[in-house]
Amino acid sequence: MTTTDEPVYWSAARKIALRFFLVFFLLYIFFNPNGVLPYINVLFEQYITPFHSLVVWIGKNILHLAKPITVFTNGSGDTTYDYVIMLLIFVLALVATIIWSVADRKVRNYNKLFYWLTVVVRYYVAITMLTYGFVKVIKLQFPSPDLNRLLEPVGDMSPMGLAWTYMGYSYGFNIFTGLGEITCGMLLFFRRTSTLGALLGLVVAGNIMAINYAFDVPVKLLSTMLTVMCLFLLFKDAVRLINFFILNKPAAPANLTPHTFKKRWVNICTTVIKYLLIVYVLAGNLVSDIQAMSQYGDSAPKPPLYGIYQVETFIRNHDTIPPLATDTMRWNKLILSYSGGARVKFMDDTVRRYDWKLDTVKHTVLMAPYTDSLNKGIFTYSIPKKDDLLLKGLKRSDSLEIRLKKIDLKKFRLINRDFNWINEYPYNR
Repeated sequence: MTTTDEPVYWSAARKIALRFFLVFFLLYIFFNPNGVLPYINVLFEQYITPFHSLVVWIGKNILHLAKPITVFTNGSGDTTYDYVIMLLIFVLALVATIIWSVADRKVRNYNKLFYWLTVVVRYYVAITMLTYGFVKVIKLQFPSPDLNRLLEPVGDMSPMGLAWTYMGYSYGFNIFTGLGEITCGMLLFFRRTSTLGALLGLVVAGNIMAINYAFDVPVKLLSTMLTVMCLFLLFKDAVRLINFFILNKPAAPANLTPHTFKKRWVNICTTVIKYLLIVYVLAGNLVSDIQAMSQYGDSAPKPPLYGIYQVETFIRNHDTIPPLATDTMRWNKLILSYSGGARVKFMDDTVRRYDWKLDTVKHTVLMAPYTDSLNKGIFTYSIPKKDDLLLKGLKRSDSLEIRLKKIDLKKFRLINRDFNWINEYPYNR
């Protein structure tokens, strides 16, 4: 069986497609480097600032958006700014394709350009997959449901919150999905395994894209682009894959001959750079994620008094307040899940967030609502006996004495229900 050779003559449609995707992908990576190269994010912060002003101007003067663009890429990658950037990239790629097609009508093929574009796309997808894969295996992206989640009714969760709780519950599932991304990334680094890596990437990125769309996770643009990039990488093997998977016909071996440079030392340098980059990405992700694990996530240190506390008695100005479901001022539960913050669930099921400054030496607590820092409460706290908490102090002009009992977290079914090989009946609660 002969190896598939690179075509000498390309069709007009194929040449136009190459021109468009080359500009489109390179511009996308420019605006979304995603940690592809060492310290690229530091450089990105420098060169992206002028484009913020440009996008704001486009939104106001060309697109005539109802509201000015004031929010840029943050925890969300699907901001108005990001969509305008995508539109800008598409238009620039379209204009460049038209100009290029007119200026370069006699070229026979773009075999070398296509080869190097696939290299760039392979590495971009690979590094992105490895980045997301490691934060799943080390379990940073989806931490276990915290104390606030345990008390939050499913109906009050956002779709994204539900997805994060689902993923965060199982460490085994995190490892499974993370290893899929890591395997995909490693396969894409090498020519011989790049087709398999692109096939796996299409499945993995397609699943991520589906979750992002179905659960309103604001990483829709990136996951869609990763899926498109995997499809692009599979294009050169489209005929072979269709013959093998669908038509039951022989599939010729792929042409894996690299496009090398004339000077030997350049080829040696590119090989060394390749392996240094792979080591940097693997070691960098592993070290940084392990370090981050001690700062946040499941292994982060718990704050003093960590836990969920049920209010047993609530005394205001020497009057014991009964636990009426209509009371909007009486505490029902106190949730202490992270340093510097607390949440209070009131009898009417409303939840408010508070700054929580604890002095473990003086046994004092200073707490104030996030939205009203002047409305401070000052308490002394004591632990009369194990799992009991007593708060005494002033809030506004009211004296408060609050007795609380720590809730055993193992009482939550989501925590105490372990894996079982045998289930005589479905345990669906």
